[in-house]
Amino acid sequence: MSNKKTNSETTCDSCEPNFDLLIIGAGSAGFSAAIRASEIGAKVGLIEGGVIGGTCVNEGCVPSKTLIRAAEIRHRSTHHSFRGVETLQGNLSWSDIRAQKDELVEALRQAKYRDVLKSYPGIKYIEGKARILQSNEVELSHGAKLKAEKLLITTGARPWVPPIQGLNDIGFLDSTSAMNLDSLPKSMIILGGSAVGLELAQMFSRLGVRITVIEVASRIVPLEDADIGDALTKYLEEEEITIHTGVKILSVKRNSRGYQVVTENNNTPQTIDADQLLVATGRRPNTEDLGLSEIRVEVGSKGHILTNEYLQTDNPNIYAAGDCTTEAAFVYVAAYSGNLAADNALQGHNRKFDISVLPKVTFTDPQVASVGLTEEQAKAKGINAISAKLNFDHVPRALAARDTRGFIKLVADKDTGKLLGAHILAPEGGELIEIPTLAMKFGIGVKDLATTFFPYLTQTEAIKLCAQTFNKDVSKLSCCA
Repeated sequence: MSNKKTNSETTCDSCEPNFDLLIIGAGSAGFSAAIRASEIGAKVGLIEGGVIGGTCVNEGCVPSKTLIRAAEIRHRSTHHSFRGVETLQGNLSWSDIRAQKDELVEALRQAKYRDVLKSYPGIKYIEGKARILQSNEVELSHGAKLKAEKLLITTGARPWVPPIQGLNDIGFLDSTSAMNLDSLPKSMIILGGSAVGLELAQMFSRLGVRITVIEVASRIVPLEDADIGDALTKYLEEEEITIHTGVKILSVKRNSRGYQVVTENNNTPQTIDADQLLVATGRRPNTEDLGLSEIRVEVGSKGHILTNEYLQTDNPNIYAAGDCTTEAAFVYVAAYSGNLAADNALQGHNRKFDISVLPKVTFTDPQVASVGLTEEQAKAKGINAISAKLNFDHVPRALAARDTRGFIKLVADKDTGKLLGAHILAPEGGELIEIPTLAMKFGIGVKDLATTFFPYLTQTEAIKLCAQTFNKDVSKLSCCA
């Protein structure tokens, strides 16, 4: 443990042992909780046994998205649809790209976490791994013990390794180590065809790495609308990314030439070779070493801490928030749940955890963005659901930009006109999803969307056009009609 101290950071030897709220984990959920607790006058202890800031800033959203943008710029230099515009692809320095990524991570870690602590004198930052001894007491790795009125667990999650023969014996990349490679390999196998695997697959491919993606489900992004998985496969294969879906992974081996993954599809075995192997098969909560079973805190089959609708565990003095509690592992969900849990722990159960209208984005190109139900999910719930689909070749902005990849699909209740879901595959699709998200949250129906003003020659006009598609053939409409 570091002996360096600042106004907000201290070793445990000098910490007061009395807190209103002790928070275990200083990531997005933990910081959000600490800030909220401090705002309402509580004395807060914020404990972290690793790097301050959690997954998003250190090894998730921030580093991956800046690398994705760098790869996109390189790709666009020689892949566009405008005649008369000649461009050349210059030299690539992976070390410079990686260094710039690291600079951004450090800058945001400082500005959004370390410096933020200085604004809240009621928060005491404490370094050390924590184990819960009882409902109001925590022991740190160096022996110090701390007590509080309430405890909040926000320990996050880490990459999960599936039980594949040979995998744990050979060494492999996860999403963090892949972004920190000293040099780019010539080829890479990626296990996992959901958000993280596909984002890194396209990023590395655009930087010159030959990529093979293996997904055991029948299609990539299997939790999204089926049309999205099919269309995204087509676009990624056009960029020479090899995709295998619906396969069983039998074993993984490693030799002096690299990695061998043995798969089986329709009783036909296949061996796939590459220089590197990246495992991107999901995440699991960091809950094993907290002493939860001894204090009556129940966890699910995957290690998620089980809570009620107020984020309270079976132990009434202990709350939990963020990725350690839910499989909706998004930084904005973690921040929301941390704020809510701190409020409920300190001020009574006034707020219920609600992610029923939750937008999601996968940062491939085109991006996958969705909120709410697919048509199949709605019908399975007994809703008289209908959908409308609009390809981007009907969107003037996409035509002008000469990039008509993707589509928008809206799902509605036929009886009420209520919007039930939106599913988007489009360049910058993540920027479009908030409009249907707000429509669902505030009860704006498809008829309202179809008759609302949308600026012409914007991508967002596609939402209005798709809403019109429920009752009209937009190919027979003039501009702005």
